[in-house]
Amino acid sequence: MSLYKKHFLKMLDLSAAEIEEYLRVAALLKEKKKAGVPHDMLRGKNIALLFEKTSTRTRCAFEVAAADLGMHAVYLDPKSSQLGKKESIADTAKVLGRMFDAIEYRGYGQEIVEEIARESGVPTFNGLTNESHPTQILADFLTIREEKGTLKGLTLAYYGDARYNMGNSLMVGAAKVGMNFTACCPEKYFPDPALVAKCREIAAETGSVLRFETDPAKGSAHADAVYTDVWVSMGEPAEVWEERIADLSPYRVTTEVMAGAKEDAIFLHCLPAFHDLGTEIGRAIHERFGLTEMEVSDEVFLGKQSKVFDEAENRLHTIKSVIALSLCDSV
Repeated sequence: MSLYKKHFLKMLDLSAAEIEEYLRVAALLKEKKKAGVPHDMLRGKNIALLFEKTSTRTRCAFEVAAADLGMHAVYLDPKSSQLGKKESIADTAKVLGRMFDAIEYRGYGQEIVEEIARESGVPTFNGLTNESHPTQILADFLTIREEKGTLKGLTLAYYGDARYNMGNSLMVGAAKVGMNFTACCPEKYFPDPALVAKCREIAAETGSVLRFETDPAKGSAHADAVYTDVWVSMGEPAEVWEERIADLSPYRVTTEVMAGAKEDAIFLHCLPAFHDLGTEIGRAIHERFGLTEMEVSDEVFLGKQSKVFDEAENRLHTIKSVIALSLCDSV
């Protein structure tokens, strides 16, 4: 299967076979990385990294992936580009497309990365938008497959706010590969009904079962993996913390939630996580609300079922796969 010159924008764009190809190459390149085998097949290529939202894992994964592939990466944050300010997104994309072989965008609306892809003329990769986080899903799926040997027929339970990029992308990805998906949260935090309807159509073909559960004691039933994310996304105002804490505290992933899953279930989180008081935000929330942990308990986060750091490492290998497959006619 050739993914040469293909954009990587959202999970809905991908077939199950394409997801499998990204995972196959990610596993191959991970093996080469671990063995110290050079795989710099993209020497002489250049990639622009456009970051309107900061990141640790996404930036490092793209920069190290580019370096391992022999590429040169140029990082552009809001202070070092005029994207959408003095220059339109379309004009910026056209300019970058003349200078770079690929572009990564991490920022706000999905329409921005879609416009960059349309106007630049080069493969464009979504490092995160408000609506979608496809590179994270590949890392999640690679981690699950490493632990379980497969994806199809497994059950993934997502706890927390399922309306945005992670809930959306996990639901779509699960439906695509035939994995069962449960969103466990208050009803007002369920994903968009139109996207749910689309995923149900996909699931009818792949055998995936989609569930939407409001009882936190039931959400992890039969789960092979339990997933959560921060309750307030990047770019949202601090004022929403009070509402989210009130609504989502019952949905914290605890040892009781993990006990409701399968005995060999794993815990996943896209990071960063507020599981202790080791962050400025965590300490501020503690001072204001008295919480020592938020979306996940420290015991679960650091426990034997947690695979969050394997998952974080896999950002590198799956992003490297996306870049390589888009810029090489064969890998």
